[in-house]
Amino acid sequence: MTGRHDDPGGVRLVPWSEGDFWLLRRINSPRMTEYLGGPETEEELVARHRRYLEVGEGQMCRITLADTGESAGSIGYWAHEWEGDMVWETGWQVLPEFQGRGLAARAARTVVDMVRNTGTHRYLHALPRVDNAASNAVCRKAGFTLLGEMSVEYPKGQWSMSNNWRLDLERT
Repeated sequence: MTGRHDDPGGVRLVPWSEGDFWLLRRINSPRMTEYLGGPETEEELVARHRRYLEVGEGQMCRITLADTGESAGSIGYWAHEWEGDMVWETGWQVLPEFQGRGLAARAARTVVDMVRNTGTHRYLHALPRVDNAASNAVCRKAGFTLLGEMSVEYPKGQWSMSNNWRLDLERT
């Protein structure tokens, strides 16, 4: 999937590009990575940037404000094997100065529309840590259903309890 994707609430999702590495650096702070295992090394950031550029089945995007073009964070979706089936998984980060404005929920709803339009997988999952109140609220606002808690390894070697949120893409 390529090209920009807009929502009526003023969020635009722009496909991740070579020039977006600066945004990864902004996101790579203790505050922004608190629920993701902490900041990454420069080498890990470069590897993440490469993965974002070459997602395969899915897409990483920069969240921008439609009216000003300001970059507010990142969101993406990717194919993931789940209990023997292929599903979509999503995740997002919004820069501190843009938090609390509903941008992540609007971006998540835009991703829902994007993956629903592919017609390839029935479910979209999000796995925020149980103590990440903001991301769990985004899941509720974007229409996901909470299936329960589960142990998740992220980053590699670090296990934590996450909420398993799922959205059925065949329902409206």
